[in-house]
Amino acid sequence: MNLAGRRVARSADRVNLHYRLCAADGTEIVSTFGGDPVTVSLGTGELHANLERVVLGLAPGERRTVHLVAADAFGPSNPELEQTIPREAFPADVAPEPGRLIEFTLPGGETLCGIVRRVESDVVTIDFNHPLSDCDVIFEVELLEILE
Repeated sequence: MNLAGRRVARSADRVNLHYRLCAADGTEIVSTFGGDPVTVSLGTGELHANLERVVLGLAPGERRTVHLVAADAFGPSNPELEQTIPREAFPADVAPEPGRLIEFTLPGGETLCGIVRRVESDVVTIDFNHPLSDCDVIFEVELLEILE
């Protein structure tokens, strides 16, 4: 409960919310405002932990906007997450081009996304870092309801 006696979002709650993520210069990256809200289970990893902290403590109807430096948003890039993959590992109908987002299905069925950084005659370098690592962001969230 907050000071006004209203229930606030806590870890393990399911919530409906709207959010907007912008680059530090205000360029919108993604937004649910003006569309359907999203339902998120807090504390499960559905929402990046540093963004989830912004939601925690909000009561339905409250809105919060925060500026997060890269280290507090999606963190710094990790050079170990850039992998070189043999070109023949790509299906014939997939043309790896620099800047292209590529999805890989892991043996357990999980999907892993990466961005093609370099294409050479025999290998392709894929960056599996979060696309917004090393970036400051603006995160705006409006909590619509806490689901029981």
